[in-house]
Amino acid sequence: MPTSEDDIDNFLGQSPSSQDKVKSFKEHKRVFTNTWLQFLRLPLSTGVYKRVLIMLHESVMPHMTNPLLLTDFLTASYNIGGAISLLALHGLFLLISQYNLEYPEFYKKLYGLLEPSTFHAKYRARFFHLTDLFLSSTHIPAYLVAAFAKRLSRLALTAPPPALEMLIPFICNLLMRHPTCQILVHNVDGPNDVSSDPYVMSEPDPAKCHAMESSLWELESLKSHYHPGVATAAGLIGRPFPKVEFDVAEKLELTTEELITKEVKKKQKTVALEYNTPKGLFDASKYGGNFRDLYWNTS
Repeated sequence: MPTSEDDIDNFLGQSPSSQDKVKSFKEHKRVFTNTWLQFLRLPLSTGVYKRVLIMLHESVMPHMTNPLLLTDFLTASYNIGGAISLLALHGLFLLISQYNLEYPEFYKKLYGLLEPSTFHAKYRARFFHLTDLFLSSTHIPAYLVAAFAKRLSRLALTAPPPALEMLIPFICNLLMRHPTCQILVHNVDGPNDVSSDPYVMSEPDPAKCHAMESSLWELESLKSHYHPGVATAAGLIGRPFPKVEFDVAEKLELTTEELITKEVKKKQKTVALEYNTPKGLFDASKYGGNFRDLYWNTS
């Protein structure tokens, strides 16, 4: 697809006149747009569907006459669920941020995508990168940020260690951007376990889940996690937050294999197992000089 009038000058045959439609950049964009809209109406296989969503924001939307024509396709994809919804996020984000698309229930549906399976999805890094962008605005209501922080904290109880090393700083960044939500950490009268927690995990509406009345006791419990990296990261909760946000980008694609490799390469400190150096299997001096004679008679 040409990006300007100057790109339309390479023809195999005789060059058409300047009045010909084939040399019109606007005509190229119009045909390109109509072709893609017709293609997206076809019954696409799951593999093709995912491939289209991956390339849509880079290779298609910038060349269309009006990217808002993709609104119906992207919103329908967003409502499907699973990996399709995760991949539709980027296109919707561009329509909302650059083309002023109004989507009132966007954050409600994004909240619903936070499920245990999200941490095992192939596109986990892409999803959390975009979620971080969506929640970066300081104009988002406090109840909404609190709902996301609380839901992520609850999911952290069953998340794998690679996801937790990214997730805990992610939650800390949310609290740093929205100081009002830090009550979730400093709520001394808040719940200490799930039995007394007023937060309703099954509530699909973040405005009705009572997150602001709860606390992040889940992160406190992660201080006893079996993985030392997770326990260290959980120690961030309760301490004074730094002035600069944590960089979670390098941990978005962290895998279990990388965690194991990192632990194997660590230089372990020598741990003293006994204060006095042993001189043998048994110390005969403690038994009158001959330990054998105390229990065996060889005469």
